[in-house]
Amino acid sequence: MSEHHKDIDQPTGVETTGHEWDGIKELNNPLPRWWLYIWYGTIAFSIGYMVVMPAIPALPGLGTNTRGLAGQSDRIAVAEQVESLRAQRSASGSALLTASLEEIETDRELQQFAMASGESAFGDNCATCHGAGGRGAKGYPTLADDAWLWSGTLEGIQYTLQHGIRHEEDPETRFSLMPAFGRDRLLERQQIDDVVNHVLSLSGREVDEAASSRGADIFAAQCASCHGANGTGDRTVGAPNLTDDIWVFGGEYRDVYNTVYNARNAHMPAWGERLDEATIKSLAVYVHSLGGGE
Repeated sequence: MSEHHKDIDQPTGVETTGHEWDGIKELNNPLPRWWLYIWYGTIAFSIGYMVVMPAIPALPGLGTNTRGLAGQSDRIAVAEQVESLRAQRSASGSALLTASLEEIETDRELQQFAMASGESAFGDNCATCHGAGGRGAKGYPTLADDAWLWSGTLEGIQYTLQHGIRHEEDPETRFSLMPAFGRDRLLERQQIDDVVNHVLSLSGREVDEAASSRGADIFAAQCASCHGANGTGDRTVGAPNLTDDIWVFGGEYRDVYNTVYNARNAHMPAWGERLDEATIKSLAVYVHSLGGGE
């Protein structure tokens, strides 16, 4: 049996482990006591935790993990919380069905539930077109500015959601039809140019004054029956206000020219065919709140 020769580090007098890298030797110092106590403590805590709490996984085919002396189960706790939340939502949903829109607005708890439910439904069904928070996009109305093509009241918004716009399968849908003045040859190109100049002038744009003057007569004959003599619109037929400088399909000359030439008769689904009554009400309350409501 060979004799063990200790390698002692001369400056410190501590035995080394025998490992050396680039002239640097590793001292064989004992671990700090505080570190050992913490390590022993974590081992003791782990053993106690495995006894008290469900922690030891079962082998395949032998059922669930150990339940522990405390009988705690996160899975069961979550299931109970979900069931409790489902019961609360069911009660609130039933209240929504029986409450009028005005009652929902005045009942703070019911309004908060409707707002939360409506925001969720909006994100799932409406935000694709109208954008998050109803900010809108070209071709899709902004719902956050309180400028409405149709009614902006709670009842009006609910009706629009229920029956849609130009949704042919619903006989009660909101319906209006703008003629394609150019495509259907109702006006000449020069006349369309004139009326576009006049329309842009209504919102304070710089235009060709001579063309706008000629367009005023065309507007009175062809457009005023829906948009009003002053261009302020008519919500009963979904005719937009042309004086507020808010444009669904763009407010540049080319955009307005294309609208007059080809017409823009967009479609919105009748959500009453897809969503339940409580969700429709919640959506109405949420959309109503985006622009401050009427």
